[in-house]
Amino acid sequence: MLEAIYPGSFDPVTYGHLDIIDRALHLFDRLIVAVAERGPKESFFNVEERVAMLKEVLADRPKIVVSHFDGLLADYAIRERIRFVIRGLRAVSDFDFELQMALTNSKLAPGLDTVFLMTKETHLYLSSSTVKEIAKLGGDVSEFVPPLVGERLKEGFKKEI
Repeated sequence: MLEAIYPGSFDPVTYGHLDIIDRALHLFDRLIVAVAERGPKESFFNVEERVAMLKEVLADRPKIVVSHFDGLLADYAIRERIRFVIRGLRAVSDFDFELQMALTNSKLAPGLDTVFLMTKETHLYLSSSTVKEIAKLGGDVSEFVPPLVGERLKEGFKKEI
């Protein structure tokens, strides 16, 4: 069985993430969508909320397992015996960062390969940070995230006020 990990903060999950997930499912028999507990930025949703939203949004995709990890992705991949990492690329700036990460991960976990999928042009500009900023300012995010996620963003920003 050919398996891969699609790691990320998913804070929140967007249609861009879902596009990469759906396309990765054409390449692999099983996909672990792995939520990073900690990342370079402070999360709006905690890890349990992000995992729960992903499980609900991805419930109709039986080849997916939603999980979470803390620490190094390479260590997680070794523990799960996974050889492939999926990463989405939007722009050249993404490639610079992702190449560094892919090379580092392959050094930390020899045999771990990264598969890059280019984001469709309809999602090229889309990022979780942008979605959060739109939601924070009261904008409509329905074109960018599933309805469940849009509602959770609205609820979350109401609590902040």
